[in-house]
Amino acid sequence: MSNIYVIIATGVGAIFLLWLLFYFIPVGLWFTALVSGVRISLLQLILMRWRKVPPSVIVNNLIASTKAGIHLNRDDLEAHYLAGGHVQSVVNALISADKANMDLNFKTATAIDLAGRDVLEAVQMSVNPKVIDTKKVAAVAKDGIQLISVARVTVRANIQQLVGGAGEDTVLARVGEGIVSSIGSADSHKAVLENPDSISKVVLSKGLDSGTAFEILSIDIADIDIGKNIGAVLQMDQANADKNIAQAKAEERRAMAVAAEQEMKAKAQEARANVIQAEAEIPKAIAESFRSGNLGIMDYYKFQNIQADTKMRDSISENPPDLGESEPH
Repeated sequence: MSNIYVIIATGVGAIFLLWLLFYFIPVGLWFTALVSGVRISLLQLILMRWRKVPPSVIVNNLIASTKAGIHLNRDDLEAHYLAGGHVQSVVNALISADKANMDLNFKTATAIDLAGRDVLEAVQMSVNPKVIDTKKVAAVAKDGIQLISVARVTVRANIQQLVGGAGEDTVLARVGEGIVSSIGSADSHKAVLENPDSISKVVLSKGLDSGTAFEILSIDIADIDIGKNIGAVLQMDQANADKNIAQAKAEERRAMAVAAEQEMKAKAQEARANVIQAEAEIPKAIAESFRSGNLGIMDYYKFQNIQADTKMRDSISENPPDLGESEPH
């Protein structure tokens, strides 16, 4: 039994060593490269393992580029992989550009890839232009009518400006700004509705693709609708504002009038209080006159008679007799 266990253990160990040998020495991959016309040594494949570079990625892309007639350097592919690039995407982009007779070299392709852009998609977009739609753009003509439009922009990737060039959002923002400027300079919204292509011509003439990663081929107005009468709305808002200001001023004048009336009432009450206070001093003055001998009894009676006569006259003036009724005989 012990011999059986030894044989099994030996077989397992041999299989493991054989797997380990073929892992670090990819003979099959080396042979595939050899028959495909790619010259690479087994030592280089082993060193790729130690450098943590998948040999299949490098070898397969070398084979693809060689078959397409593009000669690439193994060290350049390894360096791009170690820099975090997408080797297969770069190689496919180079092959596509070569078939389309585009001027794209390995250095430019790797720079675009490391910049975070999809270099293969950029090449495809350069061959087949892409159509992007703007959001609804609202603008007001000089007659105060709002127009809401949607533009369809056809762009083509500019390979030479993909690194450092602005993206789609910048292109759409510039197109929207151009639409607003074009509609805003129109004397009437009817003129814009009659000739919507005038917007496209004005916008295209501004060179909006400058400094971007794209080349604008055409701008077409896909839809245009009439919005609000902004001029009338502004006039109504101004009228309401003027009304509110007038009401505020009227309320201010009313409050000032009320305050003035309250002040006059307060002054009248103060005057009446002064009169009452002065009348309260009269008996004291009369008593003082009696004590000092300046006023006699007869003088005081005359004063009382004059007061009574005055009260009677005031009563008659307040309640005059009705002369229309005759007294009975």
